Amino acid sequence: MTSPVYNVRAVPLEKIRANAYNPNAVAPPEMKLLEKSIWEDGYTMPIVCYYVPEDDIYEIVDGYHRYTTMLTSKRIRDRENGMMPVVTIEKDISNRMASTIRHNRARGSHSVDLMVNIVAELVDSGMSDEWICKNIGMDADEILRLKQISGLAALFKDKDFSRAWIKDAKEVEFYQ
Repeated sequence: MTSPVYNVRAVPLEKIRANAYNPNAVAPPEMKLLEKSIWEDGYTMPIVCYYVPEDDIYEIVDGYHRYTTMLTSKRIRDRENGMMPVVTIEKDISNRMASTIRHNRARGSHSVDLMVNIVAELVDSGMSDEWICKNIGMDADEILRLKQISGLAALFKDKDFSRAWIKDAKEVEFYQ
């Protein structure tokens, strides 16, 4: 495999869209710093996208805030001629979500609500807890906590539970 960074291309801003699942949040002071950094240093890293041929669009996997900076900063957009440096990856949606999480966890903070949604979507798409742990760098306790926060019983549908909380046979009769 050749790393995507060896194939950076300039893509018009209007051909790029955000994904619906990015849980990373950046506070306003850091966004101002990002704008200053891009203004002073230029784009030093491309954004990572998945090309959606049926829509002829690039969907962001990583780099949403760099993209947002160009959308909101006229001086940067003008200097860059409305073009974003982009690399593409070829992965299905579950693996794109995992890539987004890996990129974000390596450097940022996450919205718990959005992480709950991602775990729910991965579980709904058939990904096991083991797959989630391996591919997005979570441990089993984190996944359990996110499932508990969600309150969605469906996230636990394939799990076996012990009856350790039942003290004696009378309680078993009561709960049946």
